[in-house]
Amino acid sequence: MSNPAFISIPAAQIPVSKEVDVLVLGAGPAGCAAAIMAARTGAKTLLVDAQNAPGGMSTTGMMSHYTGTVDSKLYEEVLHENALKNHWRTGERSVQIDPCNHIVTWIEMLEKAGAEMLMYTFAAEPIMEGDTIKGAIVQNKTGRSAILAKVVIDATGDGDIAAQTGAEFYMGREGDGLMQPATLMFKVAGVDMERAVFPGSFETTVDTEKGELQALAKQLLPHPAGHVLLYKSPIPGTVTVNMTNVISVDGTKAEDITNAEIVCRKQMPVIVNFLREYVPGYENCYAIAAASLIGVRETRHFKGLYTLTKEDILERREFEDWVVKGARFNFDIHNMTGASLDATGVQAKFPKNNHYTIPYRCLVPEKIHGLLLAGRNISGTHMAHSNYRVMPMCIAMGEGAGVAAALAVKQNIDVRDVDVSEVQKHLL
Repeated sequence: MSNPAFISIPAAQIPVSKEVDVLVLGAGPAGCAAAIMAARTGAKTLLVDAQNAPGGMSTTGMMSHYTGTVDSKLYEEVLHENALKNHWRTGERSVQIDPCNHIVTWIEMLEKAGAEMLMYTFAAEPIMEGDTIKGAIVQNKTGRSAILAKVVIDATGDGDIAAQTGAEFYMGREGDGLMQPATLMFKVAGVDMERAVFPGSFETTVDTEKGELQALAKQLLPHPAGHVLLYKSPIPGTVTVNMTNVISVDGTKAEDITNAEIVCRKQMPVIVNFLREYVPGYENCYAIAAASLIGVRETRHFKGLYTLTKEDILERREFEDWVVKGARFNFDIHNMTGASLDATGVQAKFPKNNHYTIPYRCLVPEKIHGLLLAGRNISGTHMAHSNYRVMPMCIAMGEGAGVAAALAVKQNIDVRDVDVSEVQKHLL
């Protein structure tokens, strides 16, 4: 007898474990920022994440540094606190990240703001009344429970809860649905920093006695790996490696990210051997740690009240309802069929004076009430997303979403009815 396609389980009463004003799902840079600002603006706030610590890609994802920049008070505060933790460095701000210390930065900022945290907790499904979200069902070691909230902010990156509310979205690139590859960051130690090279972009070439590094990587590393990206760490002799690469990954599917993790782990020793053989200063390097969170760059693009486009960025549009201001980065599109930069990506030749804004409407899903988006899941095209998906912009999105959520609670209105000029006063 074949296995049935479905099983039935008894109906259950799910206990309400908590009631809050603002529930933030996902504790990456966007979620942490949203929780901090919602709490600072007076809302009873809870931050929920499946990982063991806050910070997302900035901590458990083992990112090397904050790339791109934005005009954001909270982002500057994060960099200042980061510099204090990187105590062996001088200066008042640091974009370089030591993930272990950066976790403490996020914890202390959340605690000081008055936001509660609940880690090791998976947000399973939304609690809906018609087209309005009222909280989320969560699962953890304690069991299954309901968290009720007046406003929910989905900062999960993939928009896991927003998708289940019925909010409209599409996957990846318009037309073919292809998504940027995934990467597992890792660190090597034993590097001779006096001789070491640090190619920081796909377009950075390094000539050595054995050949040009990017060309050697493409020739010698197992497909789809095949580029060299190496970044200095605050810890002496240690370098962060951004060279594992997996294509055709749907980050919303457990099977896909499991396979991506396996592929990246198997690529790591091959990459270390390549570094030892071909890269100056890395002759005696060895792997010391890998991220516990794989870096998924792109999945769902939600349909908001406005969709940010490539043209908005290139034309530096100043939206009246901006919540992100002075965003500056490039079209960082990794090759969706192999290694290096995609043909549509622009890094070195991207205009360096580009300052653009993101309107509040991109954070508001078109048909669902009580819900805000923050991070790479906001409403934008594939090309625009490649620019705003980086951590400084995500912090600024969370900053705006957190303030807006708290104001909606205070005024007992839907998030789409918030006066954005009031949000901007807090941001300025």
